[in-house]
Amino acid sequence: MDDFERIVRDIKAINIQGAESVAIASVRALACRFSNSKAKSCRILLCELDNSKRELFATRPTEPLMRNALNYITSSLVAGSKDVVKLRKDFSRARAEALAHMEKAQEAIAEEAAKKIKSGMIIFTHCHSSTVMRILKKAKQQGKRFEVYNTEARPLFQGRKMAQELSKAGIKVTHFVDSAASVALAKCDVAFIGFDALTSDGVYNKIGSGMFASVASEHKLPLYVCGDAWKYDADNLRGKGEGVECRSPKEVWPAAPRGVKVANPCFELIRPDMISGVISELGAHKHGEFIRRVKKAYPWLSR
Repeated sequence: MDDFERIVRDIKAINIQGAESVAIASVRALACRFSNSKAKSCRILLCELDNSKRELFATRPTEPLMRNALNYITSSLVAGSKDVVKLRKDFSRARAEALAHMEKAQEAIAEEAAKKIKSGMIIFTHCHSSTVMRILKKAKQQGKRFEVYNTEARPLFQGRKMAQELSKAGIKVTHFVDSAASVALAKCDVAFIGFDALTSDGVYNKIGSGMFASVASEHKLPLYVCGDAWKYDADNLRGKGEGVECRSPKEVWPAAPRGVKVANPCFELIRPDMISGVISELGAHKHGEFIRRVKKAYPWLSR
C-alpha cells in the first residue's frame, strides 16, 4: 500500500479527522501520486491527476475545503501543456500556495476570534475542531483566563480528543455528554464551533450542532462558527446541494437487535439566523456578508 492509498483509507476511516487535517492530507496524497507517476506526457499525467482527485473527493462527501484546495492546485495546470517539467513545477508551486493559504487562514482566524474572548468567560464548543483549539490557545497566550465546556460528540467521541488537548494546553475544561449540552449552554457566555461546509442555506457541522445552536439561540448566547473561507461550497448554489455524510450504523450499535434500524448521520445544518457571526480569514461577518466577501476574495470558488 503506497502513501496515497494509505491516506485515502485513513480519511475514510476517520483516522484523519477535521476539515483542515483532511484537506492537508489530501494535498499530500495528491502530491505523492503526482510525483510517483511514470507518465511521459502531460495529457496522461493530467488524466492520472484528475482520477486521483476524484478518488479523494469520494472519501468524504462533506469536505469542501478538501475539494477547493485540490481544485485550486489542478486549476493552475494548463491542459494543453506539452512540457512535463514545467507542469511538475507548476504543480509544486500551486501545492505550496494551497498549504500556505490554509496555515495563514488558521492564524488569522485565531487572531480575530480571540478578540471575542474575555477573562472569566465560560466557552462552549462541540466535537473536535483544530480551528477552535487554535483560537483557545491564542486567547490563553494573550493572558486571558477562561473555562471551556465541551461535549463528547457521539458515536466516535471526538470531543474527548478536544478535552484532552485543552487539558494538555493548561485550559480548564469540563466534559459533558451530548444530551447534557443544554445544561452546559445555560452556564456559558459564548459558543465557538468549527464548521465543515458553508452554503447559501447555512453552515454544516458535526451532528448535534444544529440542536445546540437552537438551544444557544433560546439562551441568547452568541454562537460563532469558525473556519477557512475555502469551506464555502458553491456547488450548493448550483443546485447540487451539500452531500451530508451518513456513516455505518455499526459505529452507533455494533450488534443491534434484528429489526432495529440505526441511523448515523454525521453532519447537520445550522440556520443563518442562529449564527452570530462567521469568523474566517476574511474577518467576522454575518452569513450573507461572508458569502459576498468570499465571492469577491476568491472568485474562482464560484466558477
